[in-house]
Amino acid sequence: MHNFKKVLAAVGIIISLLVILWAADYILYPCTFMRNDIHAISTRTFDDVYVGTSHGKMNIDPETIEKVSGRTGHNLCVGGEYPEDVLYLTKLMIEKGHTPQRLIYEVSPGYFVREKEEGNNYLLFYHEFPISLSKLDYFRDSLLKCNFRTLCFPWYEYDLSYELKHAKETVKKKSSRDYSENGFATETQRYHESGFIERYPVDLSDADISDVDEWFPEDIVDKNMKDLEETISLCKDNGIEFVAITTPLSDMTYEGCKEGSDSLNTYYADFFEGQGVRYINFNYGKYYDMTAHDLNSYTDLDGHMNGDAARKFSDILAKVLAE
Repeated sequence: MHNFKKVLAAVGIIISLLVILWAADYILYPCTFMRNDIHAISTRTFDDVYVGTSHGKMNIDPETIEKVSGRTGHNLCVGGEYPEDVLYLTKLMIEKGHTPQRLIYEVSPGYFVREKEEGNNYLLFYHEFPISLSKLDYFRDSLLKCNFRTLCFPWYEYDLSYELKHAKETVKKKSSRDYSENGFATETQRYHESGFIERYPVDLSDADISDVDEWFPEDIVDKNMKDLEETISLCKDNGIEFVAITTPLSDMTYEGCKEGSDSLNTYYADFFEGQGVRYINFNYGKYYDMTAHDLNSYTDLDGHMNGDAARKFSDILAKVLAE
């Protein structure tokens, strides 16, 4: 009897700690735009879903594409989205019965040549997943590798003083299931309900090309390619058309890392051909002439477009995808 009371007390303490951790997470973990994006693709079915990195997030406007092609879409790209994350996002859509007709993967070489970094990249997507088998698999394959603070104190990557100041607003949005685009606009950019982030123009007259990284095929991490292959196979098995694209760079950026860009273009072209996948790189061939490569169309040397340029590119992308 005495031992039973000890066990009961221990269980009570564990449950209390879990409740405290849950409450702290509910109050302190901010409502990110990724919360909106994952809610959208797990509760609605789109013709097209765009996955990839910040280049896709800032350069692809689903609303413009829908006006041209009539195809509905959501932009699920974001900085920090690795091939592993795309795999589980795709699994989630399939599990929830919201399988898109087409998955457009924006291929940014920087996310294939390095492993996933420690920090909130591990939580950016997983934290917003609804209860599902996909989330359980995601936890087992990804979250168990990360720092224990990520699991126990998911808010630790954010500014505590800021989150405490906005705790009331955070709780109100979560409790009312508010998934509007309100609250995500800043002086430099605006988040749209479609998942597209519109960046405002900036002056790049003092931009320094030496700040741009250059990568080569030999830098690619094997796991990233395996996750990409698994996503392609998953799409084929579930009747999802898979298309890979690389968005335009400014001429200044391309010339600054020409050798790496050329070799990677050849590498990915060969890889996707072997997978039976269409690959469109807007920095080469006939696609180069379709898009803007002047520096004024971009907000940095990494290839993130301003809003007007992104809408023009999206208009072209819609027509190219329809070919």
